[in-house]
Amino acid sequence: MAPGQLEQRRAHNLLLISKLLNGREASPFTLIIDSLEQSGKPLIREYIRRATIAKTKTIYVSFETLKPPRGIDCFIPACGKDLSATQNLLATTAASKDRRLVIFDTLNTIAANPASNIPGFLLSLISPTTSVLAVYHKDIPLRITPETAHNPPPLALLKYMSTAIITTHSLHHILLQKSARDRSLAEPLFGLEEGVEGMLRGLGSNDPRGIVLEMEYRRKSGRGVREWFFIPSPKRASPETAGGKAKEIVILLEDHPLYRRVPENETDAGNADEGIDSTFNLSLTERQRQDRERVVLPYFDAQKGEGGEGGRILYDMGEEDDFDEEEDEI
Repeated sequence: MAPGQLEQRRAHNLLLISKLLNGREASPFTLIIDSLEQSGKPLIREYIRRATIAKTKTIYVSFETLKPPRGIDCFIPACGKDLSATQNLLATTAASKDRRLVIFDTLNTIAANPASNIPGFLLSLISPTTSVLAVYHKDIPLRITPETAHNPPPLALLKYMSTAIITTHSLHHILLQKSARDRSLAEPLFGLEEGVEGMLRGLGSNDPRGIVLEMEYRRKSGRGVREWFFIPSPKRASPETAGGKAKEIVILLEDHPLYRRVPENETDAGNADEGIDSTFNLSLTERQRQDRERVVLPYFDAQKGEGGEGGRILYDMGEEDDFDEEEDEI
């Protein structure tokens, strides 16, 4: 990709993720797909922090969270309750005309109920002033019943409905996979994907340095935008950006210092200064250089043009040479 196109893509995608996190880009339904390797809670906290700065009312629907997160305006415990009752409570809470963000800590509970209607439930909440942010745990298996055997999987249905899909990854695992690709090796697997009995979560899961996001945004025109981002943890963010008043803390994954590739021109410049990286030494010592200068090359006088009968080849025959008059005439 040309440098100009690369800078244009970087600026465009960084602006897009900033608008999505701040609620300025139209995304009625944003789906967060997390796993045991990387939880989506850090991203939820980032959404809540930015919604508080933007003075957006946040409604948190809990199926697995016991303690209300900091910064939300309304906490609705929905575990063990009927879905219609939760829907009526949400309709009552979201009756104002202010900008609202409805957050579901998980949709697995609703997806596990064969009688639930996920599309109808979510569509009843979305409005011009209300957007939905939901988390789906892809590692939790669903029980297949005769009633749901011919239905599409809930995750496929949620992906079809969502306007933005964000999949979370561990930075430690992404770096290990990139290192394997650079050496033309098979990428390592972690957690349940390893297929090892008793293995639930791999080493390096939920990296405290930050979270890697794989985003897919779908525009109204049908075009999709795919990009990888990195959000540092609040503890590692600089004080200037921790308050959300300075420049955006989200960066492209390829711009991360541990992930970034060295450009080819920088690599060539480094090789020119440091020499070719090889298993043996190609340079000469001072003594080897002096010995090379003292060597008299064959036909040296002819090359310099000093004597030697011009460019003729001078050869002294030895005793073992067989003289042939015909060849000599040629």
